[in-house]
Amino acid sequence: MATTSLSRPSAAPAPVDAGPHPVIRVLEYFLVLMRRTFRGTLFGSFFSPLLYLVAMGYGLGSLVNSGGSSALDGVPYVEFIAPGVLVATAMQMGVFDASYPVLGSIKWGRQFHAMLATPVRVWDIVAGNLTAILLRSLLSGVVFLVVAAVLGAIPSWTGVFALVAVALVTLAYAGPMFAISSRAETDTTFNLVFRLGLVPMFLFSGTFFPVDQLPAWMQPVAFLIPLWHGSSLARDATLGTMSFWPDLVHVAYLLLWVVVGGYLAHRTLRRRMVV
Repeated sequence: MATTSLSRPSAAPAPVDAGPHPVIRVLEYFLVLMRRTFRGTLFGSFFSPLLYLVAMGYGLGSLVNSGGSSALDGVPYVEFIAPGVLVATAMQMGVFDASYPVLGSIKWGRQFHAMLATPVRVWDIVAGNLTAILLRSLLSGVVFLVVAAVLGAIPSWTGVFALVAVALVTLAYAGPMFAISSRAETDTTFNLVFRLGLVPMFLFSGTFFPVDQLPAWMQPVAFLIPLWHGSSLARDATLGTMSFWPDLVHVAYLLLWVVVGGYLAHRTLRRRMVV
């Protein structure tokens, strides 16, 4: 007599825990790296912009204010310069953090090669790296705003919205710089970018004086620079003079740079890594 054996149904395989998204993994790596190098970046991230604010805002500002501030629409010089220094620092951090570290991760340390040997994709590297740069810039911006407010350089509570300008300017410069670094073979490229690009933009984008004080032929050029839009947006926030349409134009222009810069960063890194 045939017997039928009853076997227990096999249990369904346990779901595999995929873990955090690859972008989060990449972000964790760069955050750990920044934490380990935090002390070495303290001066450039926190103290240097505050020194600019005190020296230029109060030192030079005393001369500017004594001669009348009609060119600044009656705004004390320290209040005029504070948002400019805030956003200019964001620009510098975006450029610097997307220059040597990116080239080093491609050519010298080859960390990007190791990442791509895992399920991490090129876009995950770009997004994670840019997010880490953004977070560091925002942290610096928060500290600067708090200290500047204590010093009396932020007259309006709406100054907190200047962090929007900080975020947009950081990414607007970090993305294109990431693309440049992905194509660079040596760090000589960075010297050209810093001297011929970063310094002129720092000086002629409304950081230290209104752009309308420039010669007429230079003003349209200044209006094309993302830093001018960021400075204007941050200044409207700190002075409490925000206006919908002008500030919307600033945001839209900076977003255009963010999107195009992110696309170029992904495209150039993908070509460089031959993926």
